[in-house]
Amino acid sequence: MSASPDAPPLQMIVIGAGVVGLSAALALQERGLSVLVLDREGPAAGASAGNAGAFAFTDILPLASPGILKKAPKWLLDPLGPLSVPPGYALQIAPWMFRFWRACSPAQVAASTVAQTALMDLSKAELEPFLARAGALGMLRKDGNLQVYESQAEFDAGLEGWKARADHGIEFRHMRPEEMAEIQPGLNPRFTHGTFTPGWFSIADPKLYVLALAERFRAQGGAIKIAEALALKPLEEGVEIALSGGEALRAERVVLAAGAHAHLLAQSLGERIPLETERGYNTTLPSDAFDLRRQITFGGHGFVITRLSTGIRVGGAVELGGLKRPPNFKRSEAMLRKARDFLPGLKTEGGTQWMGFRPSLPDSLPAIGFSKAAPRVIHAFGHGHLGLTQSAGTARLVADLATGAAPALDLTPFSPQRF
Repeated sequence: MSASPDAPPLQMIVIGAGVVGLSAALALQERGLSVLVLDREGPAAGASAGNAGAFAFTDILPLASPGILKKAPKWLLDPLGPLSVPPGYALQIAPWMFRFWRACSPAQVAASTVAQTALMDLSKAELEPFLARAGALGMLRKDGNLQVYESQAEFDAGLEGWKARADHGIEFRHMRPEEMAEIQPGLNPRFTHGTFTPGWFSIADPKLYVLALAERFRAQGGAIKIAEALALKPLEEGVEIALSGGEALRAERVVLAAGAHAHLLAQSLGERIPLETERGYNTTLPSDAFDLRRQITFGGHGFVITRLSTGIRVGGAVELGGLKRPPNFKRSEAMLRKARDFLPGLKTEGGTQWMGFRPSLPDSLPAIGFSKAAPRVIHAFGHGHLGLTQSAGTARLVADLATGAAPALDLTPFSPQRF
């Protein structure tokens, strides 16, 4: 079945029913537009289901940085460590890694930090009003984050980053072990230093949150269609989306928020956007696995442990392995073993493993803006591990672009054409 040439196009189609896509769909509804959301699997089927649940507004420093370049050689030697590239994927990812290396220059890091900070500020300002309108404000938690360090040297290595946060007015407090024990009992004494950030929010459960957004979207007249988009074709007065099975849809405008698959659809327009996949792993344990009072970041090991309404989630790390390789759940098991050592009282039985795709661009900034090949297509993807964090801000920007309003911040650093 294909679209009838006489049928009027829909006003808006959002491709992607993750947190960014559904947040954008709700924001577009609020501007009075009729919206259809299209997704290959349905709401919260990808990274939005299994992420760590954090609104990491204080995480203003790009992943691409000189600090990562210093750590990367050591990490890459450990196939189960915080950063890995499967040997069979190394050649394929080499061009992306070269761009990442270039983005680690001091000038690029400074520019990316300014841009990331602006998007974080907008996202934080938009979050609570957005949650209130979506009926999800009760899911927000403000327990803060505790980042822990195993030595004076490791702590000192992170001070430059904390200075950058202080320069921006981000509140935090460095702690000794006795202070850390007051806000989070049960830590292994190997952790000699810590930094507590009270402005680090979280959501009760990321999957339940995205499903709640989908329910609100439908309740307000929106429709969600489960089908795989294969290609985009610009039309004189809209965009045609070719679907699997031979069907096609037409819309006046399309928002491309398909996460790790978005660049494949952009390619159908002739656009080459260097998106790669940070494959993240976790294990969600029963709620009584540990008396966890706030999210803990084990930065030297590249993972976090988070208290959700549905359990205790241990996960993180980065595996640059693309979309097609099978999961390597030995990575989840390695993080769980470390977590049991770091939190001696942690019960590790009865967990559920998960792997998901984080869409990542080399300079750690998302692509937000109009397609050059098809100006009726708005790109909104590539948020890396910050999709939940930046979802409300991205939704505001997408709605601004779709309605011709002046964007709430300068979108030049986020241009899909910057590569």
